[in-house]
Amino acid sequence: MNSFYVIGVDLGGTKIYTALAADDGRVLSEIKLPTEAGRGLQGVIDRIVHSVEQVRENVAVPPQKVLALALGAPGPLDTAGGVIHFAPNLRWNNVPIRQILEERLSLPVLLDNDANLAALGEHVFGAGRGCGNMVYITVSTGVGGGLILDGKLYRGSSDGAGEIGHMTVLPDGPVCSCGNRGCLEAMASGTAIARAAAELVASGGGRKILAAAGGDPGRINAAAVAAAAAGGDPEAAAIIDRAAGYLGIGVASILNLLNPAMVVLGGGVMEIGEPVWKGVRREVQARALQAARSRARLVPAELGGRAGVMGAIALALQEIADGNCLPPAAAEHRNGR
Repeated sequence: MNSFYVIGVDLGGTKIYTALAADDGRVLSEIKLPTEAGRGLQGVIDRIVHSVEQVRENVAVPPQKVLALALGAPGPLDTAGGVIHFAPNLRWNNVPIRQILEERLSLPVLLDNDANLAALGEHVFGAGRGCGNMVYITVSTGVGGGLILDGKLYRGSSDGAGEIGHMTVLPDGPVCSCGNRGCLEAMASGTAIARAAAELVASGGGRKILAAAGGDPGRINAAAVAAAAAGGDPEAAAIIDRAAGYLGIGVASILNLLNPAMVVLGGGVMEIGEPVWKGVRREVQARALQAARSRARLVPAELGGRAGVMGAIALALQEIADGNCLPPAAAEHRNGR
């Protein structure tokens, strides 16, 4: 096949990250735009289209040389049907995003969960290169993840696999954003760390945490807790250690269930550093079966905020290699539309 290009788009509630890459995965042009979700569906679609047009124009790529676009999006979705069922940060329900973008851009569009694509990005271009069985976990505002099993992205029977953040690690624990109690996200995320610190301050403690937040309880976040802990505050250190312990419980359960060769951990909470890694390793050592933990490597993610867009690029390249990307008109004919 002659040289060609693909486009990856990482769609978030606050940012659209779009990149154009050559057929070897090299990024040639990229752009970040604010999502401006308040403008509604049509406004966000216009922003995506503008970002795609911009990365093409930046390197003067002929439109016919761009063979596919892959989009990573939040929320429950249907990869086969190209529909985003629910994206709360965008206030979207049952949006046929693939059809909309194919009509606007006249090129094949692929859709997948943003955390899945971050996992694929780390697998193909990042810390998981060459690892056939890998689990990716991002610990930030929430907790998400993706599974690479036998060298392939595993989506499950209804695109629901990899919801690592919604494993229950503490029955009757705090209510999670999903409505369940005691999810890993409710116990170990940046939001969970901030909540625990705010509760401590409200009860009369956490003076150094409050100081790190500028004296404003409304500005208490995980970064403020981390700063207080780094300054030697035992209360802040205890909050981080507790969250890290629950994360380690989750990792140990994953090791026992899937027996991966590698767990890649990324996201803002992991940037706190050794205090988090120490708690994770402690619980893995205590709870994972020896056979599961003996060969499993726990490693930091390499791609940071680029993981999602690089995973989108990887997906587009894989689907082209597998012969699954057809021009929109041909795809409609194939599907009887």
